Amino acid sequence: MSIPDLKAVEKLIGSIFDLLFPVGDDLKTDKEIEADESLQFLLESILESLVKNKGLVTKKFLEKLPSTRKRLIKDAEFILNSDPAARDIVEVVSIYPGFYAIYCFRMAHCLGKMNVPLLPRIITEHAHSKTGIDIHPLASIGCPFSIDHGTGIVIGETTKIGHKVKMYQGVTLGALSVSKNKAAKKRHPTIQDNVILYSGCTILGGETVVGRNSIIGGNVFLTDSVPPFSVVYHKNEVIVRDHSKFNEPVNFVI
Repeated sequence: MSIPDLKAVEKLIGSIFDLLFPVGDDLKTDKEIEADESLQFLLESILESLVKNKGLVTKKFLEKLPSTRKRLIKDAEFILNSDPAARDIVEVVSIYPGFYAIYCFRMAHCLGKMNVPLLPRIITEHAHSKTGIDIHPLASIGCPFSIDHGTGIVIGETTKIGHKVKMYQGVTLGALSVSKNKAAKKRHPTIQDNVILYSGCTILGGETVVGRNSIIGGNVFLTDSVPPFSVVYHKNEVIVRDHSKFNEPVNFVI
């Protein structure tokens, strides 16, 4: 195995996006997806140094594009319905970084499930560099899925995310330990259906489960499971200063 042409991979990502969502397309209408010979040749040239059966992998991947597009449209509609600032689905597909990261993930995940080495990580790291959203291609993410704002999100390799999950910026779904001998074990949490993860929350551990229909508030640090329909949040204490003596908290400002 040798390093594939990174510029060619970027071209592939853009070409597939243009194929799935061409300029002037009615995004809500089902359409036939048929890759031209140039796209097939581009993918095969990238796969040549990575797999022995490049033709078969290319064929199987391209055959999955219509169903992948349907999932991505559902993702875009969910983002649209979740964000009051979004005006229409075209806006979501064309400019939302969260949608772009989900697009790259779904492409990479498809290749990863076919045991293609390296390329899936290159695709998701491309999205990471563009959006600040780091999703491992072998994570399991249901549909629809919404990422709003997104910068700073980390979703680890063995994470399992259900359907209709909403996630905001700065969320970490990580491991309690980074020991190499635990690489084959489930190290990252499970997020069940209809969960909202607000900005800055951190959820760690392979046995940690966030039950369905739960809400995890901003900046929550969670290493234990919570049952369905839970609300987890920090309660801030507000003290109004007056003329009486007030002990300042110890803060270090650099």
